[in-house]
Amino acid sequence: MSRSIDEILTVARERLVRLDPEPAHVAARAGAVLVDTRPVGQREATGTIPGALIIDRNVLEWRLDPRCDARLPIADSYDTHYILFCQQGYASSLAAASLQDLGLHRATDLAGGFVAWRAAGLPVLQPGAPVRPTPQLVGAHPREEP
Repeated sequence: MSRSIDEILTVARERLVRLDPEPAHVAARAGAVLVDTRPVGQREATGTIPGALIIDRNVLEWRLDPRCDARLPIADSYDTHYILFCQQGYASSLAAASLQDLGLHRATDLAGGFVAWRAAGLPVLQPGAPVRPTPQLVGAHPREEP
């Protein structure tokens, strides 16, 4: 039996405690980790959120799984509060559910994505602003060496 992407998205969101922009901003200021999973082209066109960890969607699980040898140094606990965001809040819901499948029980996403964050008037790094790169090959295959 097959399911539509809308059905898969609904099931994923049923287990997330999604955050609107302002509560996500407050959570980030209190220590939650904002994770920008958008492709480089979207970030270059629209900007990003200051301080967000940039991890391309295709390597997300490898970078944040505490058991993986390709993980980022920040990914050392199953209790880290990750708030993922994409452009409009669809792909990030699926990605957050995937992180929950790894045992990262506090993973969630930003309702409405980057578009909603920007519309709420929250801090944004404009396109072209220098962004501190995330270490360890954010776009490379999880097992590739630097």
